[in-house]
Amino acid sequence: MASLAAVRYGLVGLGVALLSTAQLQLLQAKRLQRARIAQLGAEVLFQVRLGELALDRLPPTALARLSGLPLRQGSIPPTRRDRVLARQGRLLREELCRRLEPCPRVLPAAGPQRGVWVELLAPLEPVWLLVPIPPARPWPPDPWLLLVGLGLGSGVGLLLYLGLEVQRPLQRLQLALAAVGAGQGPAEPLPQRGTMAVRQLTDRFNAMVRRLKASEQERAVMLAGIAHDLKSPLTRLRFRLSLAGLAGTDLQQAEADLAALERITAQFLLFAGGGDSEPAVAVPLDQLLAEQAAGLDAEALALDLEPLERVVQPVALARAVTNLIDNARQYGAPPLRLELRAAEPAGQGFRIELWDGGPGIPAEHWEQALLAFQRLDAARGGSGHCGLGLAIAARVARAHGGGLERLDGAGRRDGCRFGIALWGASRSQSQQ
Repeated sequence: MASLAAVRYGLVGLGVALLSTAQLQLLQAKRLQRARIAQLGAEVLFQVRLGELALDRLPPTALARLSGLPLRQGSIPPTRRDRVLARQGRLLREELCRRLEPCPRVLPAAGPQRGVWVELLAPLEPVWLLVPIPPARPWPPDPWLLLVGLGLGSGVGLLLYLGLEVQRPLQRLQLALAAVGAGQGPAEPLPQRGTMAVRQLTDRFNAMVRRLKASEQERAVMLAGIAHDLKSPLTRLRFRLSLAGLAGTDLQQAEADLAALERITAQFLLFAGGGDSEPAVAVPLDQLLAEQAAGLDAEALALDLEPLERVVQPVALARAVTNLIDNARQYGAPPLRLELRAAEPAGQGFRIELWDGGPGIPAEHWEQALLAFQRLDAARGGSGHCGLGLAIAARVARAHGGGLERLDGAGRRDGCRFGIALWGASRSQSQQ
């Protein structure tokens, strides 16, 4: 395959070389023709002036016999239709008209010898001088022009080979590598194209894609098994607690522990990728966010939502926003404010901001807070929190082509001092 591609681009380069050589030869032939006509014009000018002076004393036949000039007497000599010869005659006439008054007529001559008729001023009837113009030889081309054409053809063939067989497959491979693990769905194998080295690299990428698909299938089966196997023990524990006859306080604490265990398990499953396969659909984001805040009154969480419809993963985005609200309620301070605004790119971007009146996360600890299983305060480990809230929100934001951003509320008039922005854009069909 590589040899066939090299032959194909070699033939393209040869064609370009031949075409460019022909064009250069044509351009050079035109320049040489003008130079030859200019040189011929000086010789013809001398012959015309000499003939016109001699015709005042000698008849045309005697002048032709004595001087050897090919002269013809008569009104119109025999002519022929030849565009190239006519163009050469016009060029010769331009050269003569610069120095002769009046300007003589020049006509393509018919006959075995290629040339043009130039009219001489004679006392009686017109006399015509035959000026031979040999034909130009367009082939073989000049060796230097052939060398330039071969160099140009080789360059074009090499550029096409590098662009189509190396650069384009590598760009396709680069885009495919950038899409792996970027929340844009499972990667697909690439067709093997390009040079041998590029084909080997593509083959390695396809092998990696196949291994990742197998790993994704195993992970999906494992997560589904964990979610299914944990439901039954937790349900039995709740049932046994209800039959154990525990005191009210002990029963509430046991049920709270079970709820925390369920919440931790759900967060583990979500962070492990349980929501990656969720299809993206067009939903009104303002209504989606309003549903997440439906359990809170207006005093606990103020809403400022711009009506927007975007293509998102609604369940994953709702969980991310719920995690942010839970973190703000537990570790922040009132007032809480949830805002939704449109963002770039126009018609696709969105920006969700959650503000609270607490001190927030210090700027120097922000990157650490986005890591999984990281709790900035050891006392925050209770109540079913395992350090995955912000990590899950950041992952959901990246899946939508955005991110999670720390905001400083200095200068706000609503009492909010710290905010977190989740921004992203509509997911395209290729990302679903």
